[in-house]
Amino acid sequence: MALYKIEKSLKYIKEKPFRLEKEIQDLTEHNLKTIFGLEFVKSEFALNSFRIDTLAFDIEANAFVIIEYKRDKNFSVIDQGYAYLSLMLNNKADFILEFNESQNRTLKRTDVDWSQSRVLFVSPKFTNYQREAINFKDLPIELWEVKRFENETVSFDQIQKAGAQESIKTISKTDKTIDKIAKEIKVYSESEHLERATEENKELYEKVKNALLNLGDLEVKPKKKYIAFVSGTNVVDVQVQKNALKLHINLKKGELEDSKKLTRDVSNIGHYGNGDYQLQFSNDEDIEYIMSLIKQSLKKNKK
Repeated sequence: MALYKIEKSLKYIKEKPFRLEKEIQDLTEHNLKTIFGLEFVKSEFALNSFRIDTLAFDIEANAFVIIEYKRDKNFSVIDQGYAYLSLMLNNKADFILEFNESQNRTLKRTDVDWSQSRVLFVSPKFTNYQREAINFKDLPIELWEVKRFENETVSFDQIQKAGAQESIKTISKTDKTIDKIAKEIKVYSESEHLERATEENKELYEKVKNALLNLGDLEVKPKKKYIAFVSGTNVVDVQVQKNALKLHINLKKGELEDSKKLTRDVSNIGHYGNGDYQLQFSNDEDIEYIMSLIKQSLKKNKK
């Protein structure tokens, strides 16, 4: 990705390569919340014969996340990723203990959703082989490309799966480690959330999705309980029901201007999704107005 500085004419900004993996690690660990929305747990977490570069925790998913940094290109994302996940699932108590010793709250084994565990690889460059290796719809492994530039800017870009349709389970029968982890860890997709919906409601979801993506730079990230639309942080979370859609707008109580009073205050009610405003609908009559509500969340969460 080329960067240009706007002066009277565009000025090319050169990349400033990282000399050491440690530089990438320090930069990432000091900005985990900003980049990935994760809580830092431990740097250089050693267990058995493994040393995990960064151990983090996803508060939203209630799951541990392992982050590894690479400058060299000669490594298998599948083999290493599943080795780390196997280490975690076979040593859950050690991960819980490390969390409790480093955080100000006590975590029980039952508090963790182990099915949402994942591994992130962060590197300045991934090979075509590595990019293709993650092209499964349910792989709990992510690749993030990091680049630093001479004008003191940095980019973190997730390598997107190229229309993945195949499941990792198709090859798991030939690998006992992958097979075991595939049974315990679950990566969700839009299609699974839509399975419960009527054809009419699937069509409504597609209309809402297209309208949301037209608002700006939003990513679609299916979670366990909902489909999140993310721009840095969750902007709106969509629960697909049989005959309706339930939205949670990520704004605190008192931050949303809703003149039509379509939303419900759920600040004191247990609910899935982020934010204090809930909205349920079963037709497209108010989509334009609903988008105006979500724009408020998008604007607020981009600040």
